[in-house]
Amino acid sequence: MTSTFLDLKINENLIEGLKKQGIEEPTAIQANAIPLGLENKDIIGQSQTGSGKTLAYLLPIFHKVDSSKREMQAIILAPTHELVMQIEKQIKTLAENSEVPMKSISIIGNVNIDRQIEKLREKPHIIVGSAGRILELIKRKKINAQTVKTIVIDEGDRLLDDNNIGVIKDVIKTTQRDRQLMVFSATINDRAMTISKELMKDAVVVKAEAKEKLNPNVEHIYFLTEQRDKIEMLRKLIAAMEPSKAIVFINKSDEIEITTNKLKFHKLNAVGIYGAAEKEDRKKALEGFRGDKYQLLVASELAARGLDIQDVNYIFNLDLPEDPKEYLHRAGRTGRMGKQGLVVSIVTAREEAQIKKFQNVFNLKIAQKEAYMGAVVEPGAGKENYKKPVSPKK
Repeated sequence: MTSTFLDLKINENLIEGLKKQGIEEPTAIQANAIPLGLENKDIIGQSQTGSGKTLAYLLPIFHKVDSSKREMQAIILAPTHELVMQIEKQIKTLAENSEVPMKSISIIGNVNIDRQIEKLREKPHIIVGSAGRILELIKRKKINAQTVKTIVIDEGDRLLDDNNIGVIKDVIKTTQRDRQLMVFSATINDRAMTISKELMKDAVVVKAEAKEKLNPNVEHIYFLTEQRDKIEMLRKLIAAMEPSKAIVFINKSDEIEITTNKLKFHKLNAVGIYGAAEKEDRKKALEGFRGDKYQLLVASELAARGLDIQDVNYIFNLDLPEDPKEYLHRAGRTGRMGKQGLVVSIVTAREEAQIKKFQNVFNLKIAQKEAYMGAVVEPGAGKENYKKPVSPKK
């Protein structure tokens, strides 16, 4: 039997607020995690990208925060500027639609700290941000961690790695011992799981491994080429298919800038998002791609994780992901809201075995195609067998 938000003891004003966003029923992770969150349990939640993890922890927070008090009561830690902005946008949307006087602010590094201190004087109930800058403001006594009752670690597998675990622990240590800790992520490796349990009192593990679904609106194809010719093949396919908005995935984050520059050299309208870029540059890149400024967004799965970008009609895999589930996650970024989408993988002969693996795992057809005279054709065929590529529905 499917749960409803009413079954989960969610306040009616929040339910009405969710309806304004078109959210009528809880997802699997929400149905499993919300009751535990309301009981103040420490939670380790794992569920795939796009499964509603943000609301799985926000709805219990909205229930428990006393908005009549002018004090900070919840901290949400996230690994990227974009994810911080996305979470805060959801908080503000839910607060406005539900008519709940909930105040929130974002606190990230590499921006003017004095402006952040000024915002903190408004005594927000929820702080969303990066652990390093939040810890700095706690040490400066601008954030009173003693009033914080809930800490959420979003994308836990990233924030609990060797590069981040020290500062995460330092933030947690500044809060009271009876605070609630929730860790959520699309994937949680053994090390992250162990660390999470060590940080918690009595951790409850919630996994909502929804059955992987194939979007019938998305077509999957691949092209064979040499490794050195992948960029040239991508250039030809862009010219043949004329995508309005496409994401180009590569595996290594440190190669995003190099790949983007190669595409620009070929006169392609591309922009990349990568860790070495300034926060403001990343923001401008995403805003430009969401609008009409850029045709191509180059990213790694790590850089793109957590981002919600509408109207993407093509996905190009310049590198194939090693994990089959990651292939499906990438594919899930196109063909939304009833529109059509196309996933195009550019592979070497050695990588073709990985394509076969994806087909077997998901019982999925990934058809081989060739680029010929500016058209996409069947292998070995001529231009007369050209098949018009997928384009988004109007």
